[in-house]
Amino acid sequence: MDAVKGQLTLRGVLIGCIGCAVITASSVYVALKMGALPWPIIFAAILSLFLLKWISRGKSTLNEANVTHTVMSSGAMVAGGLAFTIPGAWMLGLADDISWVQLAVIALGGSALGLLGSIALRRHFIDEAKLEYPIGEAAAQTLKAGDAGGSTGKMLFGSMGFAAVYTLLRDALGVIPSMLCNLSIPGVAFGIYNSPMMLAVGFLVGTGAIVVWFAGAVLGNFGVIVGGSAAGLWSVEFGQQLASCLGMGCMMGCGIAVIVRDIIPKAAKSLSARMGRQMDESRNMCLKAQVVPNLEADACGDVAASRRRARGIGVGALVLACVAVATCLLLDLPFLVSLAVVVAAFVACAMSAQSVGQTGIDPMEIFGLIVLLCVAGIAQMAQVKLFFIAALVAVACGLAGDVMNDFKAGRVLGTNPTAQWVGQAIGGIVGSVVAVAVMCVLLQAYGPDAFGVGKEFVSAQASVVATMVSGIPNLPAFLIGLGVGFVLYLLRFPSMMFGLGIYLPFYMSLTTFLGAMAKVVFDLVMKRRRASLDDEARQAAERRTEEKGMVVASGLLGGESVMGIVLAMVVAGGALLA
Repeated sequence: MDAVKGQLTLRGVLIGCIGCAVITASSVYVALKMGALPWPIIFAAILSLFLLKWISRGKSTLNEANVTHTVMSSGAMVAGGLAFTIPGAWMLGLADDISWVQLAVIALGGSALGLLGSIALRRHFIDEAKLEYPIGEAAAQTLKAGDAGGSTGKMLFGSMGFAAVYTLLRDALGVIPSMLCNLSIPGVAFGIYNSPMMLAVGFLVGTGAIVVWFAGAVLGNFGVIVGGSAAGLWSVEFGQQLASCLGMGCMMGCGIAVIVRDIIPKAAKSLSARMGRQMDESRNMCLKAQVVPNLEADACGDVAASRRRARGIGVGALVLACVAVATCLLLDLPFLVSLAVVVAAFVACAMSAQSVGQTGIDPMEIFGLIVLLCVAGIAQMAQVKLFFIAALVAVACGLAGDVMNDFKAGRVLGTNPTAQWVGQAIGGIVGSVVAVAVMCVLLQAYGPDAFGVGKEFVSAQASVVATMVSGIPNLPAFLIGLGVGFVLYLLRFPSMMFGLGIYLPFYMSLTTFLGAMAKVVFDLVMKRRRASLDDEARQAAERRTEEKGMVVASGLLGGESVMGIVLAMVVAGGALLA
């Protein structure tokens, strides 16, 4: 616990909880109103650092700010998980079948599932796979620049300010169009999303992964939808359905493969190694006690502390697993279905962790939808219970994606993972309460008929869930995608990126691809400028160039994210006053 002290503090938790309540309330509104949810992490990082520096008179640390922003940002993802799924039930006339108690159970149980997943996934995705996690990296760079100031701080906050103003002109004032180069191609949303954030994601993630993502987009949109319909094999609508199911299946297959190839074997190996270390420690303790009796107490204490930590982690994971199963039972799901949902949610959390780590995108409702469709395929369930399952998994994936971003920032800054995890748990509880309260207030104020395409609250993602709740539209395509995603990952091909490209709208993939191409051009130009330098100077210049590129891209990403949250707060505040 000594490592946690000074990072998880009372003042940090209080600041984080207040910020969490505000950001969560705004996130519910913007997710329902605009069908989107910008990451609040950068905004929370800046706010946490500023408030802590002010209250402590400059004596707070980066690690304290990092844990505080972890508390502050986590509720937004709980809000997203609920807002992207539950309104679909309201659209189908099931509002009376869902109580606020059930919503609270879903939110808290989904948070428990997300926290359970993050315990098992952190070591693989953060320490071993070392994925990029561009949002978490941007948060770490923001905190470092804000703390250090100087030229690095000027670069980061300058690019952040530019992106924020750009977003204000685009989203609030309508001076700048949100889409460029729109082309009318049946079944394909072709265009360039006028988003500094998406360009920055492409710049930060890396060329190889983005090329695979874009290849999936080209195959899904121009191979399946355009090519198939042009050849007379199927209609445009059927092609869209086919691409959607292929993409979802590919992502699901990759998630299963991650568990089979990476998580289970390494967990077993780690457990075996830990048991071996404990046996060695006990043996060494006995030898030391025989030679130097005074060392016996210290050796005993070290072994006992190690065992206590291992038992604590095991007990915590077991408690969360029991909470997750109990949640399903409280929602009146059959016991075997409850177990299947918990296992599938863990797979979905792995999918979310990988997607966020590689792309900065967390399609939480898609992962919830995948589990919903799988359960619907093996068991006869009432529609409202399928929505419960989708929401439970979406909340879990949202929280898991958020905490993995925080773990990445923590790795960069040297923050204790336990402090971050506890902060995430606190924020998840606060966010659950606030998100449920806001959704109930909005439903009471506007009624269920206000939710849906063309209504007061467009709820685009929930509309998709409502459409798909009757079952997988094309089961053969889903199964093909499942097999392809599984095999490709075993062959060490990034099938999650490939499936994501097939599934997502083409304009998102194209914009991110342009960001990656900007990185290629940037690297080539900088390489030519360094050509005349000697080896030592060239390496130093290369490090400075990499840092500058990362800082500027992080600023662009953070600026749009911060402005998105600010605009959400303004809109939500105006609605409450009205």
